[in-house]
Amino acid sequence: MIRKIFRWLLAVFFIAAGINHFVSPDIYLSMMPPYLPWHEFLNYASGAAEIVGGVAVLFPASRVWGGWLLLLVLIAVFPANLQVAIAGWPEFDIPRWLLWARLPLQPVLMAWVYLTCLQPRGTASVEEK
Repeated sequence: MIRKIFRWLLAVFFIAAGINHFVSPDIYLSMMPPYLPWHEFLNYASGAAEIVGGVAVLFPASRVWGGWLLLLVLIAVFPANLQVAIAGWPEFDIPRWLLWARLPLQPVLMAWVYLTCLQPRGTASVEEK
């Protein structure tokens, strides 16, 4: 039951984040490393992938590929998070130490995806009933 609740929270988190890529694209565009091409396309593609992955993890038939999609998205967006930590985020008044402190959240999010979507049943510390 706990695993299911955390999976729903995960889905809501990624669906909301994905929608925000379309509602407030400037936030994400300002994070893009200058060496990446097609900033707008990458923003919308990552937002769409977050929405699709978030919806997919809610259904048993698509949960595993949805989990893998979310893991790939987390890996793909890490350069933008690193870019902000290195160069700062002038659009927002966020202390540099906080931008660096948020980098370890990426593995935490990856663990959240794994534990709620990819970890085989029977190996979880809290079984789904």
